[in-house]
Amino acid sequence: MSVSPGASVPQSYFSLLFALIRRSAVKLVRPASDVGRAEAAKRLRQHTLWLIAIGAVAVVALMSAFDATEIGLMPRRGTPGLWPFRILTDFGRDAYVLGLLAAALVVIALVGAGLKGKSRARWLSFGTDVEYLFLAVLFPVLMAEIIKWTAGRGRPFVGGKADPFNFVPFTGTEAYFSFPSAHAVTSFALAFGAGAIWPRARGAMFAYAGLIAATRLVLLAHHPSDVVAGAVLGVIGAMAVRYWFAVRHLGFAVHANGEIVPL
Repeated sequence: MSVSPGASVPQSYFSLLFALIRRSAVKLVRPASDVGRAEAAKRLRQHTLWLIAIGAVAVVALMSAFDATEIGLMPRRGTPGLWPFRILTDFGRDAYVLGLLAAALVVIALVGAGLKGKSRARWLSFGTDVEYLFLAVLFPVLMAEIIKWTAGRGRPFVGGKADPFNFVPFTGTEAYFSFPSAHAVTSFALAFGAGAIWPRARGAMFAYAGLIAATRLVLLAHHPSDVVAGAVLGVIGAMAVRYWFAVRHLGFAVHANGEIVPL
């Protein structure tokens, strides 16, 4: 059957899905266009430097005066009564959080390709938020892996004693992968990201992050300084990804003073 001139040929579902994924990728890597990007970048630099400075002072102070004391106060590894903490801590595991967000992105793409009109626009706007959360967690987690391998800090009591300065750089083994805490990175990045999108959820999300951080201490998986470093890294990473999205008009807007707000 021939198609009359001017008639549109219906696109298949898979062509729509491919086009949707392609447009999303193009938007993510296109050049920044927001007129307020210079001010936003300035604010990001300032906030990052302040966080690094405060975090560095806190980490050094904890290593010097509190890490060894704190882990000495925690219950022994394998204590039967710690099972609730073992369950809770998995809610901050990077593989689980990133896997859940990745699965959500797949579902959003599969459903969004079949929607039209306002329903499609609202659904894909939600997809942009989830995409931001995924990258806001992924970016600092990858940074943390590099730092862990480089620092090579021993986990609590590795080596047989409470030594907060047990560093063997470039080891790459789990026993020497303590600094920073990946769970803290993940939970605080997710907390900042969710709070950036939905400000009313900020308190609950940071309470979640604090709870995850506490489980890492109780389970003797990390020193307090590991957790503080992870929290700082997670927030900085999520801030950087938010800036990337905002200057491309993806999920966020930039005010004239450089403040970034959700759309």
